Amino acid sequence: MEIDRGAYPEARTPWDDPAWRTAALGWLDRELATLGIGETGARRVRVRPWSVIVRVDAESAVWFKAASPGSAFEAGLTEALARWTPEHVLRPYAVDAARGWSLLPSGGPLWRSMPPGPREWEEALTQYADFQRALMPRVEEMLRLGVPDARVAVLPAVFDAVAENRTLDAADRERLLAFRPRLVEWCVELAAIGVPDSLDHADLHDGQILVAGAGRYTFFDWGDANVGHPFFSLLVAADRAAELHGPDVAARLEDAYLEAWTGSWTLRELRRAAELARRLSQLTRAGSWGRLFPTAAHIGDPERAAALLRLLDAR
Repeated sequence: MEIDRGAYPEARTPWDDPAWRTAALGWLDRELATLGIGETGARRVRVRPWSVIVRVDAESAVWFKAASPGSAFEAGLTEALARWTPEHVLRPYAVDAARGWSLLPSGGPLWRSMPPGPREWEEALTQYADFQRALMPRVEEMLRLGVPDARVAVLPAVFDAVAENRTLDAADRERLLAFRPRLVEWCVELAAIGVPDSLDHADLHDGQILVAGAGRYTFFDWGDANVGHPFFSLLVAADRAAELHGPDVAARLEDAYLEAWTGSWTLRELRRAAELARRLSQLTRAGSWGRLFPTAAHIGDPERAAALLRLLDAR
């Protein structure tokens, strides 16, 4: 098998444990046999501090994914999303929710390979907003599946947890402590606008979207997801689009996304909610870097600290 360790060649993961590797590949072999899928080439393995992915070459590629313990909910969530919103997500071939393992089909070309222009970004974000609106009644079910709780009401507690970071120096800790009352004010204001919580992908970009057909998109990779304010998802998406098409595109895409939420709120209220959510979503980004395999957990500390400091800069 070809092994890709990316920028983390020294990170130790379950892949390096022969017993785990035997169990995982045995589960993969059994599921492939059940599905009647024959392999046509060498397997390719992508090892990262947050997941292990095995690509199986077949008539259509098949993907095995093992999430870290902090993201083990992803398998069960992926299965549930395929029942709740099948038009927006991949339908897994199989999952082992207890072990955080998924077997997934190829869902079409990766959007990044197209690549998307501003109009395609508008289409994708509008469909993503429809997806989030459909999930608003499912909040309690998602929490029971183990999806991390980043609802606006609990964000101050999330802040306290992620601020415990050994890479922060004394001056930065003091700045964070002084900032906390402002963060609480932002949370109160955002909650008062009244947009309900839903699913936040937390890392929505052109590498996490598949092209399902003309003008149709499939969203995948839920390892960083949270139950939280839906507008938290705008941070990464808008930054990536601006990187590709210039900073002026961000406002255009935000308005296209917010259009799906008009009716109960004015555009002015929604824009203010989006502004607050972009600032506060640095917390969910910081939290995501805590979801690594235990033997590689130290790798996430600098990234979590950086996200926290960006939250201070957002003032």
